[in-house]
Amino acid sequence: MDRKVLNTLIFSVLFFFTTSASSSQYQTLVVNTLPSPATLSWPDSESLTGESQPESTTSSLSVHLSHVDALSSLSDASPTDLFNLRLQRDSLRVESIASLAAVSTGRNVTRKTPRSAGGFSGAVISGLSQGSGEYFMRLGVGTPATNVYMVLDTGSDVVWLQCSPCKACYNQSDPIFDPKRSKTYATVPCGSRLCRRLDDSSECVTRRSKTCLYQVSYGDGSFTEGDFATETLTFHGARVDHVPLGCGHDNEGLFVGAAGLLGLGRGGLSFPSQTKSRYNGKFSYCLVDRTSSGSSSKPPSTIVFGNDAVPKTSVFTPLLTNPKLDTFYYLQLLGISVGGSRVRGVSESQFKLDATGSGGVIIDSGTSVTRLTQPAYVALRDAFRLGARSLKRAPSYSLFDTCFDLSGMTTVKVPTVVFHFGGGEVSLPASNYLIPVNTQGRFCFAFAGTMGSLSIIGNIQQQGFRVAYDLVGSRIGFLSRAC
Repeated sequence: MDRKVLNTLIFSVLFFFTTSASSSQYQTLVVNTLPSPATLSWPDSESLTGESQPESTTSSLSVHLSHVDALSSLSDASPTDLFNLRLQRDSLRVESIASLAAVSTGRNVTRKTPRSAGGFSGAVISGLSQGSGEYFMRLGVGTPATNVYMVLDTGSDVVWLQCSPCKACYNQSDPIFDPKRSKTYATVPCGSRLCRRLDDSSECVTRRSKTCLYQVSYGDGSFTEGDFATETLTFHGARVDHVPLGCGHDNEGLFVGAAGLLGLGRGGLSFPSQTKSRYNGKFSYCLVDRTSSGSSSKPPSTIVFGNDAVPKTSVFTPLLTNPKLDTFYYLQLLGISVGGSRVRGVSESQFKLDATGSGGVIIDSGTSVTRLTQPAYVALRDAFRLGARSLKRAPSYSLFDTCFDLSGMTTVKVPTVVFHFGGGEVSLPASNYLIPVNTQGRFCFAFAGTMGSLSIIGNIQQQGFRVAYDLVGSRIGFLSRAC
């Protein structure tokens, strides 16, 4: 072979492997400042009333979602102030989840509700509410329908909303639902099978009530209690009848803005479990970003119920079962790569869910920042710092101990971050782990450590993925750029 041809061939092979390795080690981050929250808006076509329509028999349903910041009363707050409030709420959220997962005492903090194919979808509003979730949706309750905002929460099972008359109710954006004005509202009697399946139906005896009573308390001290009932919910014109829910007359704590909560957990009284026969136990959401409510140039966040919710081309990982707590969605995390190499200090053993229900990794829609057990976080952080050593460091910010000064820059190269799950790999976009924390160009590594044994994958890391929950197939799917 001619020497010149041979040299050219060798150079081409070396160039291929060098560029391939480089592309797997680094990716480009577009440097954008911390944005203002999006204004709250819903598509004109998003009909909720549907009073004369029959119960939905369609195979899928889609609804728009928004972030709770869009519902906040702090409309004059600066982007930095709103972000700081978000981090405060996030800490409360993590504490609440940790207290629920602390099952060594043999009892959950939350009083659980009973266990129990068509579809629908809708828009999700991105926002930061003082309460149990980050994203909410618009839906109708009762007949005729009363339109309200409800927080979506994969970390809770019970569907509930504030009802009049109120013993104690927090401020919400819409008028409080009055069950006396609904033709489809029906209380659940004490002694019924549905009431007995509540974790604590003894309230019927102690209060000598004919109506089944519910109470749910959260780890941050918030609680809701009232009558347990069934009612019609309307999503995007699709009616879902006889949904068991709590009609709360005493609701206290950190709930603000939304009327209540649509529980999307894995337990028996969550909305996906209740509608399993219609929507096949399948739903998914795609969170566009934390400031989008949808526009002509940027699609809204959405949630889909039914067979269309689970794309076949997703990267799937099996769901694990906690023998002590059925609410959370546990995943098998095997390791994490930074810059194309597995982080040595991050191993499967650090994320193991043991027989007592301790440890493990959950995916959660209401937590913003991913939390890892402290040893795993330190190893991940150190690996990222090493890969990003060319970037100018900045002081720590709130819970973030790894920050950079990117002021005056438009793009930067950052090390790649990849989750290795049982069943497949999920490569994160750079904007899902290096995020702006102020308007002066400071960016921080959006992970944090926890001294507990439970790790949580938060919604910042989920942004831009269609995250599919298949309860029947017992799996979670990830599909990038699928909003």
